[in-house]
Amino acid sequence: LQMCDSFTSIFLISCSCVVFSQQNLRYSIPEELAVGAVVGNIAKDLGLDVGALTARGFRIVSGSTEPPFQLNNNGILHVNRKIDREEVCERISTCIINIKTVLENPLEVHYVGIEVLDVNDHPPTFSENETHLEISESSLPGTRFQLQGARDPDSDMYSIQLYRLSQNDHFRLEVKDRGEDGKIPVLYLHKPLDKETARIHRLLLTAVDGGKPARSGTMGIIVNVLDVNDNMPVFDKDSYAAMLNENSAIGTTVMQVNATDLDDGLNGEVVYSFGNNVNNRLRKLFEVDANTGEIIVKGLIDFEAKDRYEIDIKASDKGPVPLATEKSVKITIVDLNDNAPEIEVTSFSRAVPEDSKPGTTVALISVNDNDSGVNGKVICYISEDNDAPFKLEPNYKNYFSLLVDGPLDREKVSNYNVTIEATDKGTPSLSSTSVLSIHVSDVNDNAPLFPEPQINVYVKENSPVGAVIKTVTAIDADVDQNSQVRYSFLQSNTNTLPFSTMININSETGDIISLQSFNFEELKTFQFKVQATDSGVPPLSSNVTVNVLILDENDNNPTILAPYSEHGSVNSESIPYSAEAGYFVAKIRAVDADSGYNALLSYHLSEPKGNNLFRIGTSTGEIRTKRRMSDNDLKTHPLVVLVSDNGEPSLSATVTIDVVVVESTAVIQTQFRRVPIKEESFSDLNLYLLIAIVSVSVIFLLSLISLIAVKCHRTDGNFSRYGAPMITTHPDGSWSYSKSTQQYDVCFSSDTLKSDVVVFPAPFPPQEWVIRPSLCLLAHNEEGDCFGIFGDWNLYALFTLDNNMSKQRIWSPFWMYMIVVLLDCSLEAVSGTALLLRVRGGKPGDFCWKSRQRSKS
Repeated sequence: LQMCDSFTSIFLISCSCVVFSQQNLRYSIPEELAVGAVVGNIAKDLGLDVGALTARGFRIVSGSTEPPFQLNNNGILHVNRKIDREEVCERISTCIINIKTVLENPLEVHYVGIEVLDVNDHPPTFSENETHLEISESSLPGTRFQLQGARDPDSDMYSIQLYRLSQNDHFRLEVKDRGEDGKIPVLYLHKPLDKETARIHRLLLTAVDGGKPARSGTMGIIVNVLDVNDNMPVFDKDSYAAMLNENSAIGTTVMQVNATDLDDGLNGEVVYSFGNNVNNRLRKLFEVDANTGEIIVKGLIDFEAKDRYEIDIKASDKGPVPLATEKSVKITIVDLNDNAPEIEVTSFSRAVPEDSKPGTTVALISVNDNDSGVNGKVICYISEDNDAPFKLEPNYKNYFSLLVDGPLDREKVSNYNVTIEATDKGTPSLSSTSVLSIHVSDVNDNAPLFPEPQINVYVKENSPVGAVIKTVTAIDADVDQNSQVRYSFLQSNTNTLPFSTMININSETGDIISLQSFNFEELKTFQFKVQATDSGVPPLSSNVTVNVLILDENDNNPTILAPYSEHGSVNSESIPYSAEAGYFVAKIRAVDADSGYNALLSYHLSEPKGNNLFRIGTSTGEIRTKRRMSDNDLKTHPLVVLVSDNGEPSLSATVTIDVVVVESTAVIQTQFRRVPIKEESFSDLNLYLLIAIVSVSVIFLLSLISLIAVKCHRTDGNFSRYGAPMITTHPDGSWSYSKSTQQYDVCFSSDTLKSDVVVFPAPFPPQEWVIRPSLCLLAHNEEGDCFGIFGDWNLYALFTLDNNMSKQRIWSPFWMYMIVVLLDCSLEAVSGTALLLRVRGGKPGDFCWKSRQRSKS
């Protein structure tokens, strides 16, 4: 037996000594240590022979995963990969990684523990950067609101240690410790909220861990304060006082009180009223405007009856439970005079026609003063504050007449308050006033007026009979009988439609009622006039034009056009077996009698089996193959094509086509179907269209013949310029057509498939020309300007050049064609002797020019 160390246990296995170490080694390292960092010298700490480590196979026993540590040949333990303590030992206070080392010959097993020390490498984080709370301003202090806590994956000493709340007056922070769940922040209300002071409170919650230096994370807290009706209206003054003259006119504003409420919405809207203790006598003398707070005179104010009033005004808000406050208003009545002259209206016509002429008597007024002497002498006049068309003239002693002094217009002013003042000559002088309310009676001087001269009415087709399609209203500025308006249709000789069978109008209300259901496809719009007449004497009237526009409804199904439109017929199409993908099978055509989106058609294959082999263009209706045929495909494919419009609801029609697959293309023959022709009578509209087309065609032909005749047959003196034409052919395939004064040269080119025409006058060629297009037609007018046509026979452009060789005019291809047609005539179709040159080797787009000459060339 071999004696082992006193700290080991000895076992005999096949005459070998196996040593299990009871002296465990333990090292401490921080997390996130770099790869290759030394943990400890195991060989030295265990007292092992370094030279024999390799021979004895000193190693770490590990599983299938990559070990976090590695031994080198000298028995030094180093880090093999980065170690994240939060990943290896989550929520464990002491993180120890145990490894087992083995030595052979003899076999020794040693256990090593490495404690991974935490590093404060994670700051506290919140799940969201900002959170919102809605708290009513009626919430009581002490109300708590739990917040979402922050998270820090570090160990206990480096985890979240405390929360801090930003400085504020209304909230405080509590922290609940829930053990393993960490610390939870709780927000509680410290001071009552007031939305009128602050609508929003912005707080900042900070979580701090236990590291040195400490790391932190923040979250914003937005507190929205919800309003409650907690503020009563407040008057802007502590007391109100006003002075009011006795006999003030009804409607006079005494004063205005004002109160405000700091709440929002209805809680902050203020209405005014009398207090509960205001008696009925005061309510007859005064009234208060509920919206403005104005105190207005409602009755006769008499100083002799009472010289002072005290009225309680209440201001209330519109909250669910209204809050109110009252304020006393003191009104002092100002005495005019105890012995004021007395004004008496002996004769008064309260209603004055608005067509009364100046000088018409309205009232007779007498003034009496109980005083005598100078104090009894009275001066009577109309108050200067009254801007009314009346005047006061003296009659006899203290009698006066109130006369009309200007034009009256009831529609502008229907009532006048004329204040008559009487002043005695006493010292101090005393006076009195009397207010005459003069009503201006109506005269029928205004015709009914419509708001606008023309009304557009939109009516859906198929609308029910008897429906009110429009109500017309005319306003008459007069009153009573003069303003009573009756409505009727204004007859017109230009109307060709029978309106009496289509619409009717209620003479009293102006309701226009449909007597039939309209069809957009038959009638799209019509027009009529409505007349409004008042009941005055004589009656006055005005009219308005009503345009009725029928709106289309989706009431027509799509109609399949020939050759697939025969009802009950079997539609068949053949395709070869060798047809490639995209092979054209058939095209479905359909129309819809509606308009707009209701007539926008789309095509679909409604049979699922057909969708595998065929497809259809949703907008074109073309049926094509999606792929090549296979042996597994059927020989006959019934396709059901659904044609739908775009209306609401959508209407549709279907057609069935049997697609037959044949072996050879020789079998496919075009199938002609005999489409039945509907025998319809030749309508008047078709007859008119035919006559119009024939007339335009005849006029055009006559104009064309006249133009050719004028150009080719001038006066007899001009005929001498032209000789007998001569046509000459050339070996290159071109031919020449010549007269005594000009020559045509036409060339048909086999390589470009284009034809050129050359025309030049004798002598030819001019020396100044430089020409490079494939086709160029030039001409000079009397002023020496240059005209030209260039391009090929598929696209022509006609232009005019001035002295500076700039483009002056663009002529249409039609006129270019006419020039070529008329070349055999005078060659003056472009206002001058034409010159058409053929030049080979050019390309479309090249241009030509010539130096300007005053003579024709």
